[in-house]
Amino acid sequence: MTLRDAGREVSSHRVGVTVADLDRLAPGAADPRALVEASFAFLLEREPPGSILRAFDLPEIGRYFPEYEAEIRAAYHRRGV
Repeated sequence: MTLRDAGREVSSHRVGVTVADLDRLAPGAADPRALVEASFAFLLEREPPGSILRAFDLPEIGRYFPEYEAEIRAAYHRRGV
């Protein structure tokens, strides 16, 4: 995932997503890209791009933000995905 501001790369991240993560956090979703994008939107509401780990597995977000999984699942439920 590459974060950009006005077309300029701000930071680049490698995110691990398992099939189990996708099933748990975005039931019915076939492609993890939307989940990763929603997860970065969640993170960017809480911290600047430079504070986000450069490489991590998606469930690690919940270690720092316990509300993450519930909020992401709720967001997917609201979208009807």
